[in-house]
Amino acid sequence: MPKISVKDVSQQEFVRELANYLKKKGQIKVPEWVDVVKTGRFKELAPTEDDWFYTRTASIARRLYIRFPTGIGALARTYGGRKRNGVTPAHYCIASSSVIRKAVQQLEALKLVEVDPENGGRRLTSQGKRDLDRIAHQVWKKSKQTEQQF
Repeated sequence: MPKISVKDVSQQEFVRELANYLKKKGQIKVPEWVDVVKTGRFKELAPTEDDWFYTRTASIARRLYIRFPTGIGALARTYGGRKRNGVTPAHYCIASSSVIRKAVQQLEALKLVEVDPENGGRRLTSQGKRDLDRIAHQVWKKSKQTEQQF
């Protein structure tokens, strides 16, 4: 059986599967303000999906797998975007660090993420890497089955 990692599968399918896994596990406490908060000041509206917090948490876990150690500020810059200022020029704005901080705290509560003692920031634990690789292997198997059907 080939060794499949998170880097070998489609990121959209992986994040979707990891979000479903986190939702089914039922151990993430979603804050009560998720239905009214924007993900950044450059956004006009709050997210319309009901389970967007699971998707953001899964995306952050994938990001920590790809690039570690990463702090909250670096993640906020990663998830930032362009703020449109009407007739004046647009500027780059960082994402809401509160949303990112709460997602990372939930991943820490699940023992998937820990604070890096040497460099600061966060990194995945060995259990977190193992879980993410297992889900990546499931996504890879699913994509191989759909390729064989066609």
